[in-house]
Amino acid sequence: MQRTVSATEARVHFGALMRHVVEQQEPVVVEHGGKPHVVVISVEKYERLLAAQKEGADWRELVRQAREQIQADLGERDLTPPEEVLREMREERDARLAAMR
Repeated sequence: MQRTVSATEARVHFGALMRHVVEQQEPVVVEHGGKPHVVVISVEKYERLLAAQKEGADWRELVRQAREQIQADLGERDLTPPEEVLREMREERDARLAAMR
C-alpha cells in the first residue's frame, strides 16, 4: 500500500521518512493542500528510473532514425502493407519447410 503524508509531516519527520523509503524500498507521496505534489524515492530507484528513461529515449531515437531511412529509401513509393509482408514471409517459411522434408 502506498504511503502518503502531508508536507508538514514530511518536514517534521523527514529523517524517519528517509529511513522508511530506503529500508522499505517504498516511495512516499507528499501532499500539499490535500493534493499529491512530490514523491520521495530512494537513490537506487531513482537511478533505475533514469536508466530506464535513457533506454527508452535511445529506443525512440532508433525508431525515428529507422523511419527516416525507410522514407528516404522508398522515395515516392508507398510502404508495403504489413499483411502483404507477413503473407510473403509465411510463404517463404512454408517453402523452406517443404524443402526440408
